[in-house]
Parts: sequence; structure tokens; C-alpha cells
Amino acid sequence: MRHLAVASLLLSSLPLCAAPRLDEMDRKIRERIARFPGKVFLFAKNLDTGVTYSIGGDERLRTASTIKVPIMVEAFAQAEAGKFRWQDTMTLTEEDMVSGSGVLREMSPGLRIPLRDLVRLMIVVSDNTATNLVLDRITADAVNARMDALGLKQTRSLRKILGDGKKLKAVASGHSREGRREEYQRFGIGVSTPREMVRLLELLDQGRAVSPAASAEMIAILKREQYADGIGRTLPDAEIASKSGALDHLRADIGIVYAKSGKVAMAITCEDIPGPNYTPENPGLHLISAVSVLLVEGLASANPAGNP
Repeated sequence: MRHLAVASLLLSSLPLCAAPRLDEMDRKIRERIARFPGKVFLFAKNLDTGVTYSIGGDERLRTASTIKVPIMVEAFAQAEAGKFRWQDTMTLTEEDMVSGSGVLREMSPGLRIPLRDLVRLMIVVSDNTATNLVLDRITADAVNARMDALGLKQTRSLRKILGDGKKLKAVASGHSREGRREEYQRFGIGVSTPREMVRLLELLDQGRAVSPAASAEMIAILKREQYADGIGRTLPDAEIASKSGALDHLRADIGIVYAKSGKVAMAITCEDIPGPNYTPENPGLHLISAVSVLLVEGLASANPAGNP
């Protein structure tokens, strides 16, 4: 059954002339989602004006690889605290290699990889093996403690990524405390809400996720993500800092679009997609692309000062 949650707009401080633009955006987004053969959840915010838009934005959802952004944040926090040095290395073993996205599974066992490179690979090419190696060093529980400190109580790293044919054990390496609990099993490697993911992006943009320098470096890494089939698909003229995620019946994308008319952070998740389809023509990717354009057009033009 198609699902369309009630949309909400935060319109306080907006001039009356902006409301019709947002109403039109809402109408177009609803029409586009109504044609989609699955469920859609999203939250977006104009980081300049504070105007927000939500469709099921507080729903707890599977993150897929978007959980790698909270993992990156904790890695930067531990590096700044002196718990490790970026040039410290992890040794790749055959047991570490998992399938899915990334390149490390193609490398030879015994390769020593600096932690800075592992974090970059985790985001830029969404490397699953790199993610697991980073979690081996920093732990999923530490990621969750960091999210708590940032006020993101629903965002949880649950376990390491399992490759094809590797079965989940009752207490497998890499599980967080929550990841061992039955109620979290349905979420896989991570859980969050669209609203909390946008808040994390906002903290990065504000230089408050860790330090200003660390936050700026993380934004720069997100700008180099090589998967642009969702948010970045049809916004060629805008700089985008993003992280995508994919499962057999899910596509997710979180990011900040640095449009000429304003900065818009968004988190969009498509669930129950018919498939699987791991090509760029996945209907979830097309939906995310179309909605991201409408969000930028609507929210970036919603200027409280009434400027065109």
C-alpha cells in the first residue's frame, strides 16, 4: 500500500508571500510520492532561514550506509581527543573483507591502511570493509554515546556490516548494546530518523559536530562522495555534501545542497521498493532526485526577509 504521511511546515517568521511557494512545493511533493510504489519519509531544513518540511520525519528507520556519517563524527572526535592518530594503521585480513560497496575487498590481505584513509573510504566510496575496521577501533557504543551528547537519541550504530553468506551471531563482533537487543534487530546496521540526520548535518555545517576544523573536514569529505544517483542526480549546478545508503528494498540519502538561493539540508528514505534493483534506475533513486529538486526550489526560496 502506498504511504503518505501528513506533511508539516514550520512557517513561523515567514512573510505571507512565501507561504504560496511552500504550499506549491508541498503539493508537488505529495503528487510525486503518490505515484511511488513504496513508502517515503523525509525531513528538510533551510539552514539559513530555519524553515523546515517533514513527511514522517520522526519515524525510526533503517539507515543503511547513512549511519557511516555518525561513525565518521565519532572517529574525528576520538582523533581530536588523542585516542588515536590519523596515521595509525589497521591491518586488512581476509576475514575483514565483506561484500557490497567499496574497494578494500579487492586488496591483498596484510595491507596496512591509515585510519584517515579508512574514514575517507567509508564515506567517499561507502566502503563496508573500511567501516568495519573503523568500528573495530572506535566501537559502536562510542558512536552512540557521541550521538547522545549531540542530543540525537534515536540515532544508533547497531553492528558491523555483514557480507553475503556471513550469518549474524547472537553476540557478534561490533554490536553495540542496543544492537544486541531484540527490538533493534529489524534495523540492521543502524537506525535514525530523518529529522535527526538533518540535525547532524546542521551541526556539521555549523562547525559544532566536533570542532570547527574537524566539522569542516567532514563536510569536505561528504562533498567528495562518489554516489550521486539520488540527491545529486539532477542538481548539477549546486555543491552537495551527502551520503547515500542502499538495501534490497530501501534507498536513503542525506545531504546539504549548497544552492545559490540558500543551503538546504535533507534526509530522504524510500522503503518497500519493489526489487531488488541496484542500478541507477532504481525507482527510489528517481524519487529522491525529484523530491530533492522540489525541496531546494521550495525551501531555498522561502526567505524570511522576502528577498527574491
